[in-house]
Amino acid sequence: MDLPAFFSRFPLHTYPPILVPPRFPVVQPTLWIAPPRDIVAFLSTDVECLKWQAYLALRGVDHIAVRWDISPEGALDARLPVLHLPDPSPRLLPPRSILDWADARLGHPPDPLEGYRDQFAKDESHAWVALLEGVVHAALSFSHPDPHIFSTLFRSDARKIFAVDAILSPPPPPSTGFTSPFPPFGANIDPSVIHARYAEAIAALSDRLATDKWFLDSLNPTALDALLFAYLHTLLHSKESIRIQVTRRPNLVAWERSLRTHVQTAFCLPPTS
Repeated sequence: MDLPAFFSRFPLHTYPPILVPPRFPVVQPTLWIAPPRDIVAFLSTDVECLKWQAYLALRGVDHIAVRWDISPEGALDARLPVLHLPDPSPRLLPPRSILDWADARLGHPPDPLEGYRDQFAKDESHAWVALLEGVVHAALSFSHPDPHIFSTLFRSDARKIFAVDAILSPPPPPSTGFTSPFPPFGANIDPSVIHARYAEAIAALSDRLATDKWFLDSLNPTALDALLFAYLHTLLHSKESIRIQVTRRPNLVAWERSLRTHVQTAFCLPPTS
């Protein structure tokens, strides 16, 4: 018996694919975020997610659905937020692509100044971003106790427990000294130093904002305004030791409150059917 005749005894049958209807059909742009504190307000408890929510809202992009039932491990690069675009070309966008998508949706050409008054203001914005993502973020992270090291050995996000010493500049010394028989491990972080630098940072932010509508006296909201709102909103819902530095400065509280409703109204729940 030749080979083709042998295989003819075992015919290969093909069947059409079984189409599974999506549980949550994507009919509008949907932003995947970390869970919000209030399911009515839709504002994420994660600073990074809230920053992009504020960015889209302040740019004038609205009717964006949000969902928070997806863990970071299921997102692109295992990080939230992720923008899920609807048919006819469903695709997922990481945060770095949200800016270009917002420009295309609004029909705005790329702005070399990114919304700032001039090049000097744009250059100054880099220093304020570094301050927020450095000292302020370190104080915010330090206010939340880290899980025990042994409880994080088998977790995919165990690297996050070292976030505080990773963003401080200069980095703190290791917990083990040069004379220790063990290799350098951990970080010797002085809480009083962090809180002192944090208080100075909040005071500087308050003085620079003053009574302006937008930070750095920009004519329109910028990415820095979105970042500042995200941190102020998160700080105002943190521990008293962190929150008090913001509540002592009425201009920061009033500025955050004036933007909160605007950011909230840009988002909604996705349809369930």
